[in-house]
Amino acid sequence: MDYIRQVAEKLIKANFAVVLTGAGISTGSGIPDFRGPKGIWKVLDPNLFHISHFYEDPLDTWKLFKNEMYEKIKNAIPNRAHYSLARLEELGIIKAIITQNIDNLHQKAGSKKVIELHGNMKLAICTQCGRKFDIEEAFKEVDENKIPLCPYCGGILKPDVIFFGEALPQNELKEAFDLASQSDLFLVLGSSLTVSPANQLPIVAKSNGADLIIINMEETELDNYADIKIEGKVEEIFPKICKKIEEMIASQSNC
Repeated sequence: MDYIRQVAEKLIKANFAVVLTGAGISTGSGIPDFRGPKGIWKVLDPNLFHISHFYEDPLDTWKLFKNEMYEKIKNAIPNRAHYSLARLEELGIIKAIITQNIDNLHQKAGSKKVIELHGNMKLAICTQCGRKFDIEEAFKEVDENKIPLCPYCGGILKPDVIFFGEALPQNELKEAFDLASQSDLFLVLGSSLTVSPANQLPIVAKSNGADLIIINMEETELDNYADIKIEGKVEEIFPKICKKIEEMIASQSNC
């Protein structure tokens, strides 16, 4: 429990705390991770979600995405860790969340400042003009065995998520690195920190003087850089930290 208090104290003292979340924050909502022992890539061939396969056979990719990912994620609800992050943002303690997740759970929980590095499964994007649409509209075409096309320019639509072989969205990536460099506390929740360039964000933060705190079920690539590392389930540990923060704030208010 000492770690709970230590993290709570550091968050309260921080002027600009930024959070990076990975798949490990959403496993508590019933969404499997990607690279774990029971991860999605143990069941599906990741090559089927390479951008080259999409352009070779967009309809096949759309069907795979709908049946193997979207249908399993769309009804997921935020867990206590998501709500705790939203609460700490409301209190002004957390300034932004950078996420590698596509599940929209941070927004569902009420978080406002969310930078999505890998896109959002709720949207489809035109590969030609860049317009975005509700993905359910695209699925109507898929269900009729048709490739979804942009109603404005006729370009092929794709799920607005980053496939293997694609570059991350440059505006979001720049904002994420700017936030990391500004932070005086950088908190990693549920990320193995194996995927580049997101795994460089904690290093940028640390090199600019930020405290680095990592909470994850397993070891990460950057454990040796962390000021505090807690191994365990994010949905169990982080709500305890949030509760401790609220208790400490209440105690200070009563003084």
